[in-house]
Amino acid sequence: MEKLLHTPEGVRDLHDAECEKKQQLEGKLRHCLHRFGFRDVVTPTFEYFDIFRKERGTVPSKDMYKFIDREGNTLVLRPDMTPSIARCVAKYYKEETNPLRLSYRGNTFVDNSGYRGKLKETTQIGAELINDASVVADAEMVALMAECLKAGGLKEFQIEIGHVGFFTALAKEAGFSEEEAAEVREFIESKNLFSVEQVLSGKQLKPELKELLLKLPEFFGSVEKLQEVRSMTNNEEACAALDHLMQLHRYLESFGVASYISYDLGMLGKYGYYTGINFRALTYKTGESVAAGGRYDHLMGQFGKQAPAIGIALYVDTLLLGLSRQGLIQEQKDERTLVVYEKQAECDAIRFVCELRAEDVDAMLEEKCSDTEWSAYEKRIGTNGITQIYMVTTEDIQSVK
Repeated sequence: MEKLLHTPEGVRDLHDAECEKKQQLEGKLRHCLHRFGFRDVVTPTFEYFDIFRKERGTVPSKDMYKFIDREGNTLVLRPDMTPSIARCVAKYYKEETNPLRLSYRGNTFVDNSGYRGKLKETTQIGAELINDASVVADAEMVALMAECLKAGGLKEFQIEIGHVGFFTALAKEAGFSEEEAAEVREFIESKNLFSVEQVLSGKQLKPELKELLLKLPEFFGSVEKLQEVRSMTNNEEACAALDHLMQLHRYLESFGVASYISYDLGMLGKYGYYTGINFRALTYKTGESVAAGGRYDHLMGQFGKQAPAIGIALYVDTLLLGLSRQGLIQEQKDERTLVVYEKQAECDAIRFVCELRAEDVDAMLEEKCSDTEWSAYEKRIGTNGITQIYMVTTEDIQSVK
């Protein structure tokens, strides 16, 4: 029986103040998304396994929670929100050509068995901008992420931006197979220079191309770093990716968020469906990103709708942790009123508590125990958020503060 009182590893209960703080944070984030014109959509907690299969470039199959329905179909608890949104859009907005702004709030489920202490059920709040391939759209989504983090209360954070197209162009020039490109990509993402060099040692590459690939994990910093890297290659597709980022930076200056931005060409994103820019937000005392996003222009097509798209995801649990550790969460004053009544005065008490609630007072109704003195109820002021008590008898209603 004692075991049943505990939760499995990777999930947890939220109660009292912590639950309220999370809900208040979620409210602030959603309000910010709505100010940018995004409107909510809700997708199922579980979907067909094929929605998240390897070809989609999402979470590895081994990390998903799978089960079988009565018809023999393999279902999974969603490990990633974006494929679900893409499926939903392809079904209900297939013929829509105007920009779509959809937002969501939902939990994702990933079996991070190799990371003790890491949550396996997490809450995401995010937004997807569909049918807009412009650089301005990219900039607005990065700006939206910055504004959401500020609205949530974060003071110090950095948004790192990369571009998958830069590495893709270099990998194509190097003649990498799909497997080799995936391997090198993983090594670069983890800043494993030794392993990158090992792979390149078996390839006949131009010295300047080899140098670019080896130095890719080191290409991070301000927008000036992009200009420096551009002088190191004549690869047209690679240069186009760099030009895209430099144009993006000009728009981010117009949005007023450039001070939060840095660039990292070695950041290639954890999802294989990214096609253009990808980005993540970091702050101190969290150990991992508090938000991430990227452009995925080909994913929608796998569900039957050819459309460019870009999205962001705010990791609510990690953001809440960062805010808490940085001392940025203001304690909300919890004020509740307790109405205690004698049995004979129950109808008067009911009418009175209804009046309080109509005036937007958080009021609780409780019958007085016959063997409990009124003084015992008075002692409950200051506990569980109770700031006022009313005692209802057949004669009158008395207030205790």
